[in-house]
Amino acid sequence: MNDSTTHRPGDATPPRVVILGTGMIGEVHRRAALLAGAQVIGAMASTPERSEAVAGRWRTTALRSLDDITRLAPDVVHVCSPNGLHVEHVEAALAAGAHVICEKPLAIGSRAAEALAATAADRNRVATVPFVYRYHPLVREIRSRAAQGEFGRWQLLHGSYLQDWLLSPSATSWRVDAATGGPSRAFADIGSHWCDLMEFVTGERISSLVAATTTTVAERPATSSRSFSASTATGGTLKRVDTEDAATVLFRTDSGVLGSVTVSQVSAGRKNRLWFEFDGEHRSAVFDQENPETVWLGSQSLAEVLQRDPARGTSEQRRLSVLPAGHPQGYAQCFENFVADTYATVRGELREGLPTFQDGVRSAHIVDAVLQSARTGQWVDVQRPLVALRATAV
Repeated sequence: MNDSTTHRPGDATPPRVVILGTGMIGEVHRRAALLAGAQVIGAMASTPERSEAVAGRWRTTALRSLDDITRLAPDVVHVCSPNGLHVEHVEAALAAGAHVICEKPLAIGSRAAEALAATAADRNRVATVPFVYRYHPLVREIRSRAAQGEFGRWQLLHGSYLQDWLLSPSATSWRVDAATGGPSRAFADIGSHWCDLMEFVTGERISSLVAATTTTVAERPATSSRSFSASTATGGTLKRVDTEDAATVLFRTDSGVLGSVTVSQVSAGRKNRLWFEFDGEHRSAVFDQENPETVWLGSQSLAEVLQRDPARGTSEQRRLSVLPAGHPQGYAQCFENFVADTYATVRGELREGLPTFQDGVRSAHIVDAVLQSARTGQWVDVQRPLVALRATAV
């Protein structure tokens, strides 16, 4: 927040926010911002014409350039633009004195991500990344139980993240093009979520990995369509695909635990299936993001299904359960809780488990390692930040 209007704990002043990028995920950010009490004071799309059109629908101001951020002086800027624009957009937001929520990947490449995190810390800005699957209440339940030793030493960590929105050869998006989306697509886009969730829940950290990637559709239409939509481009010029449709990664953690993850955007019938099984010496836990109201917990003598319930379980599970038991909540509530926690942190209120730019840097190092291993066929160590980043002050 600008230094002249910094919120204090308990300050109920609605944050003033600007949203850069107004596609599918920009709409999700806007909804979560409004539900958290924010005032959307500006929006910028891919062209001035589109910015005017979206601003008209959203009943806000259209930004014609990044210079308008300084003029509008928002408290928080949501960066929802294509990956290749993240560095420029985050830098402009920080230069204007705003706190930042930036979509992942934070940047294309770990060096650029580290630079953004360092700038945010130097400017004393709250800077977060929407690894929102952390906000499923039962994910927090498993994490708390793991920290209390219920599962014992981890034996095996495995899972997948599968989608089918790019199954059709006529489906495309800006994400497919390495020039706008970065050299990794499927893994950077969704594999990053799985790895963040695994490390968040288990406390383990991936130390080394070997990866393989595949591009199953060699060419796609050059004209982009809306991400995750049913629409596909027809006719016109085809363009060679230079990003992966799927990837498999085998990894070891710092403590020597073996794990694996498979990611795909071409798995028929799988809409957004993030799934994990974490096997400990005493118990195992299974979570499926498409069915987030229950988790499976198993031991050698017993298997049980645990339901989300705001009246039971650990404090974080209860805090994030915004609906009564039996009233399903899912991705939308995760995003809403993440945005609300970011705004609370801006006000100076501490929130557990908030994913920050440092988590974005961590993810960028894992993506770099996956790309290097896929090129060489060799095991690769996941690099640590070149300089330890101090925690962002709140």
